[in-house]
Amino acid sequence: MTRPASSIDPEIVLSAPSMRCGGCVARIEDALGEIPGVETVRANLTLKRIELRMAVQPSGLDTIFARLAEIGHPATEIDTTDLGGEGQDETATALLRAVAVAGFGAMNVMLLSVSVWSGAEGAMRAGFHWVSALIAIPVIFYSGRFFFISAWSALRAARMNMDVPIAVGLLLALALSLSETLRGAQHVFFDAALTLTFFLLIGRYLDHRMQSKARHELTALSRLIPGTACQVLPDGQTREIDPAQITPGMVLRIHAGQRLPVDARIQSGTTDLDRSIVTGESDAVMAATGDEVEAGALNLTGPVEAVALRAMQDSFIAEMKRMLGSVNGARTRYVRIADRVARLYAPTIHVLAGATFLGWYLSTGDWHVSAFVAISVLIITCPCAMSLAVPVAHVVAAGRLMRDGILMKDGSALERLAQVDRAAFDKTGTLTTSFEFVTLADDVAGETCAVLAALAGASRHPAAVAIATKLPSQEMGLHQVTETPGLGIEGRLPDGRRARLGRAAWVREIASAEAEGSGPAFGLENAPMSYIVLSETLRPDAASTIRELTTRNIPSEIVSGDDADRVREIAERLGGITFHHGLTPAGKIAHLEALEADGHRVLMVGDGLNDTPALAAAYVSMSPANATDAGRAAADFVFLRDSLAAIPDAIVIGRRTARVVRQNFGFALLYNAVAVPLAIAGHVTPLMAAVAMSSSSILVIANSLRLNRCPTSTTRGAIWPTVREVPV
Repeated sequence: MTRPASSIDPEIVLSAPSMRCGGCVARIEDALGEIPGVETVRANLTLKRIELRMAVQPSGLDTIFARLAEIGHPATEIDTTDLGGEGQDETATALLRAVAVAGFGAMNVMLLSVSVWSGAEGAMRAGFHWVSALIAIPVIFYSGRFFFISAWSALRAARMNMDVPIAVGLLLALALSLSETLRGAQHVFFDAALTLTFFLLIGRYLDHRMQSKARHELTALSRLIPGTACQVLPDGQTREIDPAQITPGMVLRIHAGQRLPVDARIQSGTTDLDRSIVTGESDAVMAATGDEVEAGALNLTGPVEAVALRAMQDSFIAEMKRMLGSVNGARTRYVRIADRVARLYAPTIHVLAGATFLGWYLSTGDWHVSAFVAISVLIITCPCAMSLAVPVAHVVAAGRLMRDGILMKDGSALERLAQVDRAAFDKTGTLTTSFEFVTLADDVAGETCAVLAALAGASRHPAAVAIATKLPSQEMGLHQVTETPGLGIEGRLPDGRRARLGRAAWVREIASAEAEGSGPAFGLENAPMSYIVLSETLRPDAASTIRELTTRNIPSEIVSGDDADRVREIAERLGGITFHHGLTPAGKIAHLEALEADGHRVLMVGDGLNDTPALAAAYVSMSPANATDAGRAAADFVFLRDSLAAIPDAIVIGRRTARVVRQNFGFALLYNAVAVPLAIAGHVTPLMAAVAMSSSSILVIANSLRLNRCPTSTTRGAIWPTVREVPV
C-alpha cells in the first residue's frame, strides 16, 4: 500500500466570502497581482478562496489584507489542511431566515393590496398603503441586506459587482412605491417590491445550496477523520487525543469500525480494510504487519496497532483536500472568456438600464413605466451563469474523479485531457506491474552477488526491487550511491571500486569484458559484466485499456528505455501496438515533441524517475500512485487504483466535462441574448426578471451536477463518505 502524490501547496490560502461573480475574481487578481512579492494569485469563485504564491517567504500579510479590504473583499487566512468538521452553514441558515421573513411580509402586503384592488377608497386605501409601507420597508432592508451590504462594499471600493444592479432595482421599486404613497396615488408597488425580494432571495439560497452540493466532496473529506485517536503509551496504557496532536512515530490503536486518523504502518495485528477512499474500489483488502495504510481507510474487522508516519496536515486526506481545493484555480480558455465578460458586465448593464429608462420616458412620457422597465433590465442581466459555467463543472468533475480513485491537479489539465488524440505509455511499472528475478545470465556468486543485492536494495526501480527481494541481503558498506534516471544506479565499494546496475551500455563503461545477452546488466569495475534475466508481469487490464482507448480514437504506443526484444514482447502481448525502445529521458521528450509538432495532443503515462521529464513536458500526463515522488509531482493526474482502466475513465469524464462546459456557456449566452431584448422591450416585469435571473445560474449548476452520473468502469454511486461503517 503506497501513498499517493503529494501536491505543492500555495503558500497562502485566504477565504473571501464576498466573491459573487467573475468580476470579483478579476478585481481581486488584478489588485493582489500589483503587490510586490506576489508571484501568482488565483481566486476560486466556487470555493470563495484566494490562493497566493509568494516569491519569497510570506510575511507582512497586513498589506494583502488591507488591499483586499480596500477593494471590498475582506478576507481571512485559512488552513487548507484543517480537517476538522465544517460546522453548520451559517450563510444558508441566514438566507433561509431572510426568505421566510420576505415571504411572510409579501403575503401580508398582498392581502392589503387585494383590499385596495377590491375597491377600498379614500382614507381606507391610504391607510392600507401606509400599513404596507410599514411592513415593506423593514422587511426589504432586513431580507435584502445580502444585496445591499455587498453592493455598498463594492461601491465604497469604487467598483461594481452583480449585487449593485439588484440593490439599485430594489431601492428604485421601494422609492417608487413610497413616492406614490406620499402623493396619494391609487396604486403602489410594495407587494411587487416584496415579492421581488422574496424571489431574489429564493434564487440566492438555491444558488448557495447547489454550489455547496458541488463542493460536497471537499467538505465530505473532513468527516472521514475521527474526532479522537487512541494513543498507546510506552507502558501499554492508552489515552484519547485529538488527531491534530499526532506526531510521526506515535503508536495508535485502531479498533474495528474506526478510520485511521493519519497515514500509518501496521505494527501488530491483522485486519481487513475498506480503502475505497483511496482506490475507488469497495472490496475489502487485508492489511498485516508492515503494511502502510492511508488516513481515512476504514478498519473493518480486528483491532490493530499502527505507527503514525505523518502528521494530520501531511496525511493522504490533507493532500486530497488541497488538490481538490485547487481544482479551478487554473485559467482555462473558457475561464478567460468568462473573466472578460465579467469585467464588462457592471458598466454595460448600468449604461443599458439608463438608456432604456431614457428611451421609454421619451417615447411614453410615463416615468413610472420607464422606471419599472429599467428595473427589469437591471435585474434580468446577470453574469452568474457564465461565471459559474466552468468552475462548478470542474469542481463536480474533480469529485467524480476522486470517487473513482483519480486525483486531478487543476481544471486546465481536465480541459487538456478531453483533447488528447494519442497515448504514450512507459513500459516498466506502468504497463507491467512487477518483475520476477529469474537468474543472472552468468554464474555470479559470493561477494559479487552480495554487491548486486546491496545495489538493488538502494533503488525503487521495479527491476531492482525484484532483484533485492530474491537475493539475500548483506551489509557491503556501499557509499556514494547515486541513481541516474534512464541509466541505472551506481555505488562504490569500501576498496574504491565502482559497481553499476542498469542499462547495459552504461555498465559496459566500467566493466572489463562484455557478456552475451540482453536486458539490464550488472558489473564491477574491471570485472566481467553480467546480464540479468527478468520476467515481467503485464497488468491484467493493460490490453483491455489499450483497446478501450483505440475505440475512442486514441491510438497507443510504448516509449521505453528498455532493449528492443523486451519492449517488442510487451507490444505484441498488447495487440501489436507501436513501440519505441532505448529512449533516454531526453529521447522521450524529443519523441513527444515530434508528435506534438505533427499536431498530436499526447497523454503520457509513466511512473519512474526517468519518466519525470516526459510527464512534465507532455500535453497532459498521468501517473499511478506507486510512482516515484518526482513522477507523481510532475503528473497532472494520479490514479490510486491498481487498474489502468482509470485512464479511459478519466478521459470519459474529461470529455463529458468539456461538453457540459460548452452547454453551460451556450445557455448563458442564449439566456442573455433572449432575456435582455425582452426586458428592454418591456415584456418582462421585475418579478419575472428575478425568477429568470435566479433560474439561469441554478440551471447551470444543475447541468454541472449531471457529471456525478457520468458512467465509468467503477460506477457504484457515491463510494465515500457514505461508505459502510462497522460498529465497535
